[in-house]
Amino acid sequence: MSTSGASLIEVRDVRKTYRGANRATVVAVDGVSFDVARGEVLGLLGPNGAGKTTTIKMACGLVHPDAGSVRVAGHDTRTHRLRAVRHVAAVLEGNRNLYWRLSVRENLVYFAGNRGRSPREVARRCDELLERFGLGPKRDEVVAKLSRGMQQKLAIAVALLADTEVLVLDEPTLGLDVETGHEVRALLREIAAERRTVVLSTHDMPVVEELCRRVVVVSGGRVVTDALVADLLKLFQSRAYRVALAAPLPTEEVARLRARFALTVADDGALEVDLTGPGEVYRLMDALRAAGAELEGIERTTPRFEEVFRRLVQDGGAPGPALPPLLALKEATVAV
Repeated sequence: MSTSGASLIEVRDVRKTYRGANRATVVAVDGVSFDVARGEVLGLLGPNGAGKTTTIKMACGLVHPDAGSVRVAGHDTRTHRLRAVRHVAAVLEGNRNLYWRLSVRENLVYFAGNRGRSPREVARRCDELLERFGLGPKRDEVVAKLSRGMQQKLAIAVALLADTEVLVLDEPTLGLDVETGHEVRALLREIAAERRTVVLSTHDMPVVEELCRRVVVVSGGRVVTDALVADLLKLFQSRAYRVALAAPLPTEEVARLRARFALTVADDGALEVDLTGPGEVYRLMDALRAAGAELEGIERTTPRFEEVFRRLVQDGGAPGPALPPLLALKEATVAV
């Protein structure tokens, strides 16, 4: 998919394998390609084991691909790793960019020093970030004693202090309580509003829908979809219908319908169906009439991105009644 402006990250046909149990080869990433434009907030999504974290580690220069290439700001992460990674700051799952025996402020100063900046140079910026992230009262607290939410906020603050062109966030809201989750989401909104280049990997679909203009969905180590969020929502909205019935259908009739359509039964007995083509509406009406259904109404529904994501990764993105072919998704995407 084309993007506006120069690509800051270029991932080209990367492949990565590991040795699993009994020395069997496990393919983690199998030919993944995508670009990230300067100033873009990209969602890198997929189910557990899809290859997201391995792809992120390759983009950060922590892991080298077996084949293919990753370039950051024009620098290959394999041949010019130090030049590439100086443009990237990352928050990896589990707060692994923090030293738990150092205090909150010591972590900020230490990691700034790793980037070649003196404590005096970053002193004011450290204080600004501590206040912005609500960590001022905990500035001298050892990180190991902080709540998970505060640790996560500090990890993001450390990444921002690096002042890099690219910010990579791997599951930034994972495991947070409701209140802290809202706080971190608010911080992510602020970061996105600053027009930073962000790669966001998360299972928090409301965050994706709110912050990401575009998503790359991987499943089974391969790219299933590379599209604008708005286009995906429009695509699935045009196919999603809710059919209200005067009375629930018998179980055997529902089974017959499910054999022909991507259909679920809501708690109130209504049918929620995903139609793959313009003529499917008429075929559905004929099938309902044959089943003896009495219709009270039919309407298009507005899908949540969480539901769109579920359908995209279903069966690894294979074409079928619940998911249009990948070609159709790409055709539904406009170049920007």
